[in-house]
Order: sequence, then structure tokens, then C-alpha cells
Amino acid sequence: MNRTVRIGGASGFWGDSSVGAPQLVASRQIDYLVFDYLAELTMSILAGARLKKPELGYATDFVSVAMKAVLQDVVQQGIRVVSNAGGVNPQGCADALAALAAEHGIALKIAVVSGDDVSPLLPQLRQQQPAVRELQSGAPLPERVLTANAYLGATPIQAALDAGAQVVITGRCVDSAVILGVLMHEFGWQPGDHDLLAAGSLAGHIIECGCQATGGLHTDWDTVPDWPNIGYPIVECHADGRFVVTKPSGTGGKVTPAVVGEQMLYEIGDPSAYLLPDVVADFTQVRIEQAGNHRVRVHGARGRAPTASYKVCATYVDGFKAASQLTIVGFDAVAKAQRTGEAILTRTSTLFAQHDYGPYSGTQLEVLGAESCYGPHARATQTREAVLRIAVTHPRKEALELFAREVAPAGTSWAPGTTGAASGRSAVSPSIRQYAFLLDKSKVEARVEIDGQRIEVPCDAGPVAGEETFSPKSPTSIDEPQAASFDADADIVAVPLIRLAWARSGDKGDTSNIGVITRHPALLPLLREQLTETRVAEWLAHLVKGPVTRYEVPGIGAFNFVCEQALGGGGMASLRNDALGKGMGQILLAMPVRVGAEWLALLEAGAPADHAAAGA
Repeated sequence: MNRTVRIGGASGFWGDSSVGAPQLVASRQIDYLVFDYLAELTMSILAGARLKKPELGYATDFVSVAMKAVLQDVVQQGIRVVSNAGGVNPQGCADALAALAAEHGIALKIAVVSGDDVSPLLPQLRQQQPAVRELQSGAPLPERVLTANAYLGATPIQAALDAGAQVVITGRCVDSAVILGVLMHEFGWQPGDHDLLAAGSLAGHIIECGCQATGGLHTDWDTVPDWPNIGYPIVECHADGRFVVTKPSGTGGKVTPAVVGEQMLYEIGDPSAYLLPDVVADFTQVRIEQAGNHRVRVHGARGRAPTASYKVCATYVDGFKAASQLTIVGFDAVAKAQRTGEAILTRTSTLFAQHDYGPYSGTQLEVLGAESCYGPHARATQTREAVLRIAVTHPRKEALELFAREVAPAGTSWAPGTTGAASGRSAVSPSIRQYAFLLDKSKVEARVEIDGQRIEVPCDAGPVAGEETFSPKSPTSIDEPQAASFDADADIVAVPLIRLAWARSGDKGDTSNIGVITRHPALLPLLREQLTETRVAEWLAHLVKGPVTRYEVPGIGAFNFVCEQALGGGGMASLRNDALGKGMGQILLAMPVRVGAEWLALLEAGAPADHAAAGA
């Protein structure tokens, strides 16, 4: 049981670079190769592909690009592969991979995990009482649902590996399950081993987004070397739940506690109750420590019994959407762009009335290059080049086709220096929205098949009678860092938050989370005092329409801010340029905070700030 299991994360989404899998396999540093392809709305894209061509509906790049490049080496090295590339057609994905293997004369044992598609249950769910309600808005189940898939856990993957599968292909599962399933198989972890399952889920969460664990999106981007050759992440895992995050030797990027800490907080809600199908994970007492060059040790995750429900992500069509851009050059570019956008919306609204189309259901006008996403915090700019972006929705497709026709005339009608319409009219597409709800696990049956043979899968466990599901365990003692103290006679200065902290933001539906990590543990009390829920809500009020909740993560000296109704609907439903909240953390990092000048001098002199993420 002193073995180390080494897992490489080759993909963070469908569209990630093709270099990940070959790089990891060539490193000879991995036992398993895992891929995560399924962002929340990828299922709708795959469903549309399958409607046009029944044999599709999976992430084709997994077979035609990634596995084509590494298949022979994977087999020769004995590397096993787990991927959720199956999308809405995992069997089709397996068939395509089997055909590729046959072309190369390779016998490959492929397991298919299915059962996540709960669309057949929708008629029954419409009749049940209490009625199904959307998790964030409370809205009833839409009439025309495109997809409805439960986030399965790691147990089916474990079962497939236990049965000897060399490759496991799943449909929708929680992203971290492709790693947790491997560890449950390798170490014999059981459903009741909650702390271990939480640790394995954290390992999966850290590498599920590819290079975000090796310096991608890092606040201090300018310190991350060799972007073109950035390394993809590897976790070296032990049976007791400890693991080390690293990357292939000789690759670019950077693995430090700050980098790993940013990723730990990425796209989570309450860090003391991160709800997963296999466990409710508590990351508040996690410790992250440098353990060598580009090696970071992670330990301290805790867990408790999972809930009795799966989260289901459904999608549905709600009218149509279109987006157009124009570039405006010259003096007063921002003012010219703003007036041009307003003129387009006014003209088309008049034409809609003449055609009896009715008004827009939604509009968004942004001037990119003018810091419009910063709202009232935008700095005055005299830029002489700006991009006008207009995004709109309407119940009728013909109305938006009219809108698309009326954008290019701006090039000869209004502002001097208008250009950039050469790419043609914008396309009109269905406006696809997400609908998340909970479904009792007893209604979902995960299935595993290998070569047409059904493999028995234990039911995902819910809470055990008498066990408290949501109440945190007594926390492991974390020494409160001594507060940053200021000499009363010393200068107190206001600086942007980025001088004192790292941050990363992400999305879950219409909610954005922003993880903020102190650059030095002694700054935690100072930031606790100044980064209040009220102040963060006020700073982001032009973007966030719902409540802001602050959670503390003392193990790494951090806070997680969960901002509701923050993304204009989120995903493909949002009309914003930043529909996924990637810029929210950057906007918060511009917020001024007060600190003693001597602390700034200490940090800028190279104080050992990176150990802040270790809770040292």
C-alpha cells in the first residue's frame, strides 16, 4: 500500500490543445491518462450533432486526435485511459475507438458507462409532487427539454477498471470522477471511506481543468515560463489520500502552492460542503506545501456521507440569439462605438414594430477596450480603437435575421473609422439555457458494459442512517496567523487587492465564484476585515444582482466568494462577452484595500509569500 499511482490530466474541456496526451505519454511519468471534455453546455452541442448524424454525439477529438496520436504508446506502456468523451453517445465513442484500434491491429478492452441520460424520466417528473424546481431560480421544468443528464459518480468507473477495462468511456459524470474512480480501483477505497473519497475528489478537481493546475490563468501570469510548452498536470497519489501535483520534466509552466490553491477554489461553492455524488467534501482544512521543484504536496481534505440526490443538468431552447461586432477607429472611439450601438438597437426596434415582431427579449451593448466590464470602476480612456459588441435575444428567428442585416450599414452611415464587418452577417442560433435540479439516486441506474457484457455496478451510496450529512466535523486546529500590525505613525496606503492576494473566478450556471488567497498568511485578518460580503457586493454591483456569500478557507489562508445572479443567465444564455465569469476575479483584484507601507515593502522585497497558500 506504499505504491504511488500517477495520473495525468490531458484535457480540461472539449477544445483543449492536442499536445496534452502526447506530452504526458511521452514523459513516461504516468500510469493513467484521463480526459475531461464535458462543460455544462457541451451536452447540448453533442445532442445537436447526434440529431444530424446518429453515430455522433461524442467528443470526436478524443478518438480522431488524442487517442490516434497515443494509442500504440498507451498500449505498449500499459497506461489505462478514462474519459467522459462519450457525451450523449458513449457507445458510439467506444465503437469509433475500437475501429481505430482495429486499424492498428490492437486488441483493446473498452468499457462503456451509461445511464446518466434521464430524459425518459421527464414525463414522470412533471407529474410528481412536490414538483421539480430549478436549483437557483425555482422555476418549473420547461416544456421543451433538449438534454437531461445526471452527474454520475466514480463507482461505475471503479467497476469498469475492476473488470479489467483498458479504456473507460463515460457519458456525463462529475468532472473529478474520472480520477476518483481510478483511485478507488487502485487502493480499494470503499463508499464509507469519506475522507479518502474527499481527498481523491480534490486530486481530480485540481487536474480536471488541465493547465490551470500548472500555471494557466495564474494571477502572476508574468512569472509563468514557457507558455507554448506548458506542462499538463500529473497527480502522484497515495493510499492514505495524500498526493503531489507536478508536471512532466522539461515542460513549461509553474507548480507552486499559489497556483494549486487557485485551482482548488475554482468553481466551487461552500468549501466546507462541496457536494459530489460520492462524498460531501470539506476543503477548509487542506494544506498545500512546496515539496520540490514544480512539486506541491496536498493533504487534509475531509469528507462525510453524500446526499441521496444526483444533480441533473438539463438544457432547453428559449428563443434565439445573435451577436455582432464592429471595430471603431480614431478620435473619440468609445463615444462613437456607444452611439453606433444605440443607433442599431433603436433602428431595429422600430423595424421590429413595423413587422409586428415585438421587442427584443434581451440586449447587451459593450464597448470592448473601454473597460465596460468594470462598470463604475472603469478608468477614463482615450483609446483610439474600440470594439462594439451587441448581443441580443428575441422569440422569433426572423427578427434577429433582420438585426444581423442592419449591423453592416453602420460602416457607411454613421461614425468615421467604422470597420471590421468584413466577416459577414452574424449567425442566428437557438438560445440554449440551463436548468439544474436534484433527482433521487434511486431513480437512476448506472450501467457498465464491456464487449457487450453487463458489469454489475453497486448503487451510489446516500447518507447512512444516523450520520449527519451536512454538519461539519470538528475542525482540525489551524493556528490563526498573527495579524499584520501597523505602526500608528507609519504610512497606511490604499493599493489594489492584487498587491496582497491571488484570485481566480469561474462559473456554475448563473453563479460566479471568486477564490481569493492571501500572498502572506499574516495578511488574512486584514483581508477578512476589508473583504466583507457587503463591500464585495458593492464593488461588483454592476454585474452581480443576487447575494454574495463569503466562505473562509483557513487551511490555505483564503476566502471563497459565491456571487449569485452574476452572469446574465450564464453559459450560452448570457449575452455578456464574459459569459463564464473569467474576468470577475480580475475585476475584484482592482478593488482598493488599505495596508501598511512596510508590508508592501516586505512583499515587494521577496518575502516568502508563496508559502501563504500552505497556511504556514
